[in-house]
Amino acid sequence: MNHRNPPPNSRRRVLRALLGATALQAPFAALAGFNFFTSEYTASRDELQTQIAKRFPVAERYAEIFMVGLRDPQLGLDSKANRAAITATLTIASPLLAASPVQGVVSVSSALRYDATARALRLDQPKAERLELQGIEGRDAERLQKVGAVVAQELLQGQVLRSFTADELTVGRKTYEIGDITVQDNGIKVQLK
Repeated sequence: MNHRNPPPNSRRRVLRALLGATALQAPFAALAGFNFFTSEYTASRDELQTQIAKRFPVAERYAEIFMVGLRDPQLGLDSKANRAAITATLTIASPLLAASPVQGVVSVSSALRYDATARALRLDQPKAERLELQGIEGRDAERLQKVGAVVAQELLQGQVLRSFTADELTVGRKTYEIGDITVQDNGIKVQLK
């Protein structure tokens, strides 16, 4: 018996099995990060960083005197505190400042929430943890740090980390909702319910 060339019906069965397996995997391959067997979705840190970078720079006027801007965001993840952090370059400009604009760095940590209406994972109640300004000291530095911290928190409140399409959350006839959110060291995992 020749083992190198299986009978034609055997080859057809193998081919059908392979095609069937490929057809089953195709919808799930398009949904990398989704695991419908464990009812979870994990967004990698790199995926989230890419999404955040698209939404910057951002700026806001404060008290009609200062213009505060954030750019070059870097995402940090704190699994122990279940919080995300954004560290960004901060710029404060004002006609009242001799050296305008003032540059610095701000780090803001935040809880996360799911906005079902927009199907988006958002920052929630961000808190400025660290703010350093370059080239300014004393009382002026203290005042500008307060302004920078307040505006950075306002700019990041509700900032989208990851949005989902209706198609992503639908498999067959079932449409999933997002449940618990867990920050991991290398990504954010959400429960699908």
